[in-house]
Amino acid sequence: MSLPWIQHLILAPVLLPLLCGAFLLTINETRHSLKFWLNASAMLLQVVIAVSLLILVDGDYWEANIGVYLAANWQAPFGIAFLVDRLSAMMLLLTSLLGSCALLYSMMRWSRIGVHYHSLFQFLMMGLNGAFLTHDLFNLFVFFEVMLAASYGLLLHGYNLARIRAGMQFIAVNLVAALLFLIGLALIYASADTLNMSDLAARLPYLSESNLDLFRIGAGALAIAFLVKSAMWPLGFWLPTTYSAASPPVAAMLVLMTKVGVYVIFRLWLLLFANDDPSVAGFGNYLLFCGGVITIGFGAFGMLASNTLGQLASYGAIISSGTLLAVLGLSNPALIAPALFYFVSSTLGMAAFVLLIELTERSNDPLAALLAVTRQAFEYEDVPEQPVGVGIPAGMAFLGLSFAACSLIIAGLPPLSGFIAKFSLFHQLLTHPLSVDSLLFMFSVLFAGIMATIALMRFGVRTFWGSGTISARLHLSEALSVIVLIAMGFALTILAGSIFGYMERSSTDLQNPALYIERVLAEPMIPSGGKP
Repeated sequence: MSLPWIQHLILAPVLLPLLCGAFLLTINETRHSLKFWLNASAMLLQVVIAVSLLILVDGDYWEANIGVYLAANWQAPFGIAFLVDRLSAMMLLLTSLLGSCALLYSMMRWSRIGVHYHSLFQFLMMGLNGAFLTHDLFNLFVFFEVMLAASYGLLLHGYNLARIRAGMQFIAVNLVAALLFLIGLALIYASADTLNMSDLAARLPYLSESNLDLFRIGAGALAIAFLVKSAMWPLGFWLPTTYSAASPPVAAMLVLMTKVGVYVIFRLWLLLFANDDPSVAGFGNYLLFCGGVITIGFGAFGMLASNTLGQLASYGAIISSGTLLAVLGLSNPALIAPALFYFVSSTLGMAAFVLLIELTERSNDPLAALLAVTRQAFEYEDVPEQPVGVGIPAGMAFLGLSFAACSLIIAGLPPLSGFIAKFSLFHQLLTHPLSVDSLLFMFSVLFAGIMATIALMRFGVRTFWGSGTISARLHLSEALSVIVLIAMGFALTILAGSIFGYMERSSTDLQNPALYIERVLAEPMIPSGGKP
């Protein structure tokens, strides 16, 4: 007896980019169009697979709405288990959509610079998808390294001195994080004799005190590794330099890669430390909350002090990560669904913003920008030559409106999805008795929103108002990728009710660890003959 063909969809997001990336290596680099369209076809197929998996997990196809794939037909926890639930399906869809837009943006320019861009892009997708699907900690490490190895090459793609410096720093930081990851895995395996996430959660209540102490140390080492990737202060010092130096499509993918660390922390902490066992319940939550709040403040002051749009985007991403970590640290189950909505909204908004940066800087005259800063500093008032209005070119209108939409999402201003996400977080906090931590969190989020608004308005005025005429030079593929990302932000706003319903169901699943444990460990092997 064999698995139904649809069961193999769980593994398809890993196998498809692996095979596509390997095949693209065999095609000569001069055949740019062929390589791009093969890559684009693979990305569109990944979108279709992600949508299919999301429909399956949100329906009644799999028991408990969780699909389990036992690699090589080895029963968990002895073999590697892949798991797809509502959260991982959401992340697969977000990854494939954002990756498709980043690839479309690179069509006319960035994919033609250097070598093996398309193969590295597919290997990056393989690492990301594998990290969302695996249910084994060592396998998670493997996919993290695949993701990071591909990102090293992509970060140096179209290299210049700034990219080389940022790339070396990025590689060094992630090598240290990988070492901590391995140390954490070794300590956890020594204490619990397993690296399967569900099996680990099932064994935790029965560990001896000495093994429990060893487990806590291992979990702390893992947390540091993930928090480095999540850019929590002071571990996120690498992010502003890396974001500013990376090419736009790679920076858009880095936005998502930063959130992978947050995703893993959400997955592990809600599975391992959200139970009633007093020995492990709430482990590290207060440190996550404090670190998240400090990260929000660091990002807010960073945005206000930014001198370039690249730095502005970097600190905006730091605020987003800090907000999500602080929410997890509050240990309030009602906040998980709004946090997931904020997760998607901030990722899409920031990805669109980093793609927009190059289009804006390419179209803006540096001398005009310098003149705008000088006018602002010395309060110089220019007398207009014409007393009547001047028509706005289509390219400039597109850049201005796109900048405004991204700014609304990032700053959390109405009426777009960023405001809905923050409003829902505050609503859930205000419907429960307020604590000092809740008030501190709300104050930090509001403060960050004000600082982001000031910083974004300042750059908007300088770029689209005070710099004079902007000659927009845009390729259709570049503009279309930004439009699609912003359109998804609008879709989150219009369909907020339905999407929040999905997030609520995802939150319910995450807060029921026993469901995961039973579903993974009870998944039967497929016998060679007869019925299972």
